[in-house]
Amino acid sequence: MSAYRTTLRRAGTVAALATAGVLAAAGVASAHVTVHPESYAKGATDGVLTFRVPNEEDKASTTKVQVYLPTDHPVLGVLVTPQNGWTAKVTTSKLKTPVKTDDGTITDAVSEITWTGGKIGAGQYEDFNVAFGQLPDDTDQLAFKTLQTYSDGDVVRWIEQTTAGDDEPENPAPVLKLTAKESEDGDETPAASASTAATSTKAGTTASSSSSDSTARGLGVAGLIVGVLGLAAGTFAIVRSRTPRS
Repeated sequence: MSAYRTTLRRAGTVAALATAGVLAAAGVASAHVTVHPESYAKGATDGVLTFRVPNEEDKASTTKVQVYLPTDHPVLGVLVTPQNGWTAKVTTSKLKTPVKTDDGTITDAVSEITWTGGKIGAGQYEDFNVAFGQLPDDTDQLAFKTLQTYSDGDVVRWIEQTTAGDDEPENPAPVLKLTAKESEDGDETPAASASTAATSTKAGTTASSSSSDSTARGLGVAGLIVGVLGLAAGTFAIVRSRTPRS
């Protein structure tokens, strides 16, 4: 009976360790700053971008978040949503190439948003919402380089950009994909933009997300296989230990 219990405990330990390893690896693979939704239509108007910032440190809190908006393809009409415990500082810059709109020519645009005063603890994340009036229609994607500062002074620079065909970098910048317009006049509602985002996501247009999901799925399958093998080995050992008694 003791041999039976010992074998069963060993099999359970193998399965538990395999599952824990898979969950830990999956968490690391997805713990970076991202922007949501993952895509919008080119020239989309009156929408919201959400920057999700997870805390990756066990012994330090995130105390400052800086998001840099591109000025070569500017996002117009940026407004920041009030965030409990956080103070937002919005910085504007002069555009090298003014943007002509129906309301006139735009010469300045928001280039940086800095949130301070709050705290993101270990195992937590924070969503920072930014409303926009209009997205550019002359590019396929927007990269929002981000700096994440911790209470111990460490700064994580989410500024690396993914190149087609290459693996995701260690510290990728949040990237918003811009898809083709749905109408000739470019008049697109937030609902239509969300629909476009969902379609493009299913089609695999978000390379970095697909890479993370594929990695997590692969690790999950590997963990399940290891667990099944462990249980199978335990069962075999039980049967083998009982054979002499028979």
